[in-house]
Amino acid sequence: MRVPPFAKTISPLTVSTLIKSLHSLAANPPPLPSCKDFDSYASLLRRCAAEKSIVDARRVHLHMKKAGFPYLSLGNKLVDAYLKCGAIDDAREVFDEMPKPHIVLWNAMISSYTRCRRSKEAIFLFQGLLSEGVAADEFTFSSILRAFSNLHLIAEGRGAHGRLVVLGLEAMNAFVGSALIDMYAKFGRLRDARAAYDRISDKDVVLVTALVVGYTQNAEDGEAICLFRDMVNSGIKPNEFTFASVLIACGNLRELRKGMVIHGVCAKSGFETGNSSQTSLLSMYSKCGHIDDSLEVFKQIVNPNVVTWTAIIGCLVCNQREELALSMFRSMVRDSVCLNAFALSTVLQGCSALALFEQGKLIHACAIKIGLDTDSFVGSMLVDTYGKCGRVGMAKLVFDSLPGFDLVLMNSMINAYAQNGHGLEAVGLFDLMQDLGLEPDDATLTSALAACSNAGLVDEGRRIFSFIKNKYSFGPSNDHYACMVDLLGRAGGLKEAEELITNIKKPDKVLWRTLLGACKIHGEVEMAKTAARKVLELDPSDAGTYILLSNIYASLGQWNEVISMKSEMRYMKLKKGPAMSWIKVDREVHTFMAGDKSHPQAEEIYKELERLIERTKGLGYVPDTKFVLQELDELEKERSLYYHSEKLAVAFGVLRVKGQGNTSITIFKNLRFCGDCHAWIKLVSKDLGKEIIARDAKRFHHFRDGLCSCQDYW
Repeated sequence: MRVPPFAKTISPLTVSTLIKSLHSLAANPPPLPSCKDFDSYASLLRRCAAEKSIVDARRVHLHMKKAGFPYLSLGNKLVDAYLKCGAIDDAREVFDEMPKPHIVLWNAMISSYTRCRRSKEAIFLFQGLLSEGVAADEFTFSSILRAFSNLHLIAEGRGAHGRLVVLGLEAMNAFVGSALIDMYAKFGRLRDARAAYDRISDKDVVLVTALVVGYTQNAEDGEAICLFRDMVNSGIKPNEFTFASVLIACGNLRELRKGMVIHGVCAKSGFETGNSSQTSLLSMYSKCGHIDDSLEVFKQIVNPNVVTWTAIIGCLVCNQREELALSMFRSMVRDSVCLNAFALSTVLQGCSALALFEQGKLIHACAIKIGLDTDSFVGSMLVDTYGKCGRVGMAKLVFDSLPGFDLVLMNSMINAYAQNGHGLEAVGLFDLMQDLGLEPDDATLTSALAACSNAGLVDEGRRIFSFIKNKYSFGPSNDHYACMVDLLGRAGGLKEAEELITNIKKPDKVLWRTLLGACKIHGEVEMAKTAARKVLELDPSDAGTYILLSNIYASLGQWNEVISMKSEMRYMKLKKGPAMSWIKVDREVHTFMAGDKSHPQAEEIYKELERLIERTKGLGYVPDTKFVLQELDELEKERSLYYHSEKLAVAFGVLRVKGQGNTSITIFKNLRFCGDCHAWIKLVSKDLGKEIIARDAKRFHHFRDGLCSCQDYW
C-alpha cells in the first residue's frame, strides 16, 4: 500500500506544497487509506483552518472524495475548516451528509449562522436539532437566543427561555445568562432582563456588562451607572467594554463628574488605552460640552482606527466645530485610514451644517471612488448636504441613484424640497412614501408642513395637519402647530392662526412669535401687541419680540412707539444682533454688514455695487423705502437701502465670478431678506444672466432671469 507523500513529512511543508502532492495523487488515488492517511488528512485540514484558506480546504475535500477516502470520518474537522474559512455553505453541505452529528457540530453551525446574521437558517437548524432528539446545551441556547433577538422574535425567545428553565440551565451559567439579558434588552424588556440577571448566582464581568449595555441601549442610563457602582463594590473587575458602556451612559446624562471619576478608575485598571474606552471617553466629554478634553483624549491615542476618527469628527460636528472636523477628516485620509460609510456620513454632517458645497462635492467624489456612494447613510447625508447648499437638482440626482428608499432618505429629500421652495414636490414625496408603506415620523411631518408654509400651499397644509390629528393619538406637536400658524398667518389667515394657538393647552413662545412675524408681514398692529405680550409673559428677555414689534411700528411710521421699545430694550440690557451676509470664495468666507467698508477690497466692491444699481434702475428697480426702519428723509432712506449687507455680498460675488461663464453666485444671510434687496437681486440675475442662490434664516431663494423660485412668497 502506498503512503501519500504528505504523510511522511507534514510539518515542514506549507499547505500549497501539500496541495501539489494531492493533485498528483488525484489522477491515481491509493486503494484503501491507512491510519497515517487519516492523521495526515486531519493535520492538513487543521492547517487549512489555521490559514483560513477556503481554496485549499476545498481541494483537500475533493482529493478525499476522488481517493475514495471515507471523508465523513473527518466530518468534524472538515466542517470546522470550512467554518473557519468563512465557507458556511460548504460546511452545511458536509454537515447534512453526516448521519448523526455531535452536539458540538450542531452548535458550531448554529453559532456561525447567527454570527453571519443568517438568523432564519440558525433557527431552522435549531428546530432540526430538536426534532432529531439531540439534547441542546448552554452553547446552543447562547447562539439561538441571539438569533431570536436579531429577528425580534419575542414569543420564540421566551419559548427558548422556558426550555432553559425546564433543562435547569437558566441559573447555572453566566454565559447563557448574558445571552438572555442581551435578548431581552434588544426586545426592550428590561424588567425581564433584570429578572434573568438576578437569578444568576455566579455573576461575572460578561454578565454585568451585558446588562449595562442593555440599559444604555434603552435610555436607562441612570440604572447603568448604578449597576456599574454595585459591580465595583461587589469586587467584580470591569473590562474595557464595561467602561465603554458606562461612559456612554455618563455622556447621555451629561454627568461630567461621574464620568471623570470613571475615567480615573478606567486609567487605574489599565483600560484607558483601549479603543472602545477611548471612543466612549471622546463621546462622554463631548456630550458634556468639554470638546477640548475630547481632543486631548484623541491626541493620546497612538494608532486611532476608523471608529475613533469618526467619533472625534462627530464630536466636533455636534459642538459646532465643523471646520476643525473637516480638517480632521483630511488628516484621517492622509493617514490612509480605511474609510467607511459612517465616517463619510459624519463628515458630510459638517458640510451640511455650514452649507459647504465644494467640500460636499469632494466627499461625494471620494464616496464614488471607494464604492460607498450608494450606501443608504452616505446617500441620505449627500441629499441633505446638497439640499442645504441650495442644489436641490443634485440632491434629486443622488436620491434617484440610490437602490432603495428608507425613512431617513425620504426625510432628507422632503426637507431639501421644503428648504428650496419645491412645495408640491415635497407633498408628492410625502404621499409616495405612504404608498410605499413607510410610516412618517415627526421629522417627516414637520418638513412636509414647512414645505407647504414656504410655498403657500394652504389646502395641502390643512390636509397634512388633519392627517396628523386623525392618524396619531398624541396629535400634532408644537413644531407642527408652528408650521401651520406660519402657513395660515403668511397667507393672510391671521384670525384662524390665532384660534389655532388658543386651542392649545400650553402654547409656547415660538407659536406666539410665529404669529407675531405674520402680523409684521400684514401690518396687523393690535394682534401683534397681543402676540408680543404672550411671548414676553413666557420669556421677558426675548429680544426678538421687541425687535419684531419695533419693526412693525417703524413700518407704519409710529416712531414714538419705536423709541419706547428701544428704551425698554436698553433698560433690560437687550441687544439686537446685527444683520450679516457672507459669501464663500476659494475656501475663504467674506462677511459683510450694512455700510461695511472694512473689507480689503471695499473700494472695488462699492464701485461694482454702484454700477449694478445703475444697471438695475434701467431695468425698473425703484428703491422701496418702506423697508427702511429709521426716521430719515426720503433720499437718505434710498441711500441706506443701497448698502445692505446682501447687496454688498452680491457685488463682491459678481467681482469674483467675472469671466467665469455661467458660474452661479451663492450668498447667505443670518436674518430674512429685506423685500427691497429681494427685488433688486432678481434684476441683477436678469442683467448678469447668472443664477444667484441666496439662503436666509428661513429658506433658499434661487434668482434666475429676473424671477425667484419663491415666487415672491417668503
